[in-house]
Amino acid sequence: QVQLMEAGGGSVQAGGSLRLSCTVSGHTNSTYCMGWFRQAPGKERERIVSIDDDGRPDYADSVKGRFTIARDAAENTLYLQMNALKPEDTAMYYCAADVGRYCANLPVYVYNYWGQGTQVTVSS
Repeated sequence: QVQLMEAGGGSVQAGGSLRLSCTVSGHTNSTYCMGWFRQAPGKERERIVSIDDDGRPDYADSVKGRFTIARDAAENTLYLQMNALKPEDTAMYYCAADVGRYCANLPVYVYNYWGQGTQVTVSS
């Protein structure tokens, strides 16, 4: 079964940058949707960006122009480059995957494979 593990979270001042990584194992030759999500205390988990098996991304409005998703050639690692961080970006960040072909605006609840999360804290 697909296994995911996030890394790279930490504490940073507003305007700073972080790069998160997600290592992937156990995946088959199936077509996958992958993405980055976050959940702040007292709020619902939200999609930051998804990427389909052809490498096409779809970003949430809240992070457009600031965050960038990328993956390695072997599709073994997923990255999230976060620039111009704001205090409202503070959350637990998760990577996730699901077997699928059409990934844009895929609801959060349909993703079946999740990492355990990495904390990002942005101070004023």
